Amino acid sequence: MTFGEKIKKLRTENNLTQEQLAEKLYVTRTAVSKWETDRGLPAIDTLKEIAELFNVSLDSLISDDDVKSKKLADEKRARIFYIVAIAFLALTVGFTLTAYFTSNKYFAIGSCLATAAYVVFALLSRPKYKRMAAKKVILPYIISRLVILAAVTGAIIYALVTL
Repeated sequence: MTFGEKIKKLRTENNLTQEQLAEKLYVTRTAVSKWETDRGLPAIDTLKEIAELFNVSLDSLISDDDVKSKKLADEKRARIFYIVAIAFLALTVGFTLTAYFTSNKYFAIGSCLATAAYVVFALLSRPKYKRMAAKKVILPYIISRLVILAAVTGAIIYALVTL
């Protein structure tokens, strides 16, 4: 049974509407709806309140399956962002080379836009749980992305200057 199914079951067994549960937990009805449809998980303090409200343990609310499925969803999302980031990096290189060889400034503009998109997607290409765990070593991650950005930006600037 998923976390959402558990919350819905506990809510209905206690004859509460989503609105009533939301009021008791000081959250929106939309938040309760997201939890029940497994599109999100509440914060740990809200989980504690839910456990107290329904007189159940935290362990019974969140099973290993819920945590694993959330982790897998994060990894899948991160993989998609990684693939998109690589595609934008390839576009950046392609636009830069095309701008250089054709002396067309519009390709250089496309290269700049693709670089910006690459940086955004590259930063999102790490699963959320790994980003949280790696807060202590986030600086090297950001620096590596900035080095790549600097190299690509240098190529773009070179292409623009030679136009």
